[in-house]
Amino acid sequence: MDTNQPLTLPPLYVFEGHRPVIHPGAFVAPTAAVIGQVTVGEGSNIWYHCVLRGDTNTITIGARTNIQDGTIIHVNAGRQCTTIGDDVTVGHAAIIHACTLKDRAFVGMGATVLDDAIIEEGGVLAAGSVLPPGKVIGAMELWMGNPAKLVRVLTAEQRAGFDRTAPHYVELAGRHRRSLGGG
Repeated sequence: MDTNQPLTLPPLYVFEGHRPVIHPGAFVAPTAAVIGQVTVGEGSNIWYHCVLRGDTNTITIGARTNIQDGTIIHVNAGRQCTTIGDDVTVGHAAIIHACTLKDRAFVGMGATVLDDAIIEEGGVLAAGSVLPPGKVIGAMELWMGNPAKLVRVLTAEQRAGFDRTAPHYVELAGRHRRSLGGG
């Protein structure tokens, strides 16, 4: 196996004159598709087989955020963009649609966040849950179910476990970049 294969550039697609803006310190896996009005901040990482489609509105992702494998992020045409803050974790195969995930929000694997929903700073949506349109997960709250409902407010100690994910993925993205030949 060739350990010095060249870095495959991620598929970044211009849509109607809008080119994705990816910080040079971000990692976008070569099988992800980033389309149109998408901005990805420093240290953030977009993993394999993700689709970020900013065709009819904007998607903005802050710093050190991880969007894990198979996640779909989209917008609502002309009405609602998608805004994702710093140090956010979005688990594998999630659907993030026309919503706001504030700093340190955590969305579990296979979860769905729908139009106009908000996850406040440090809020957590459990794996497999569906956050209905317009619902708000408060700071440090854990919600789960379909439709998602408040389960409890997390202690600082409980929330600290979730906070280890973002730095782990920043480090892991660097290893993937080096392994793929991108320095």
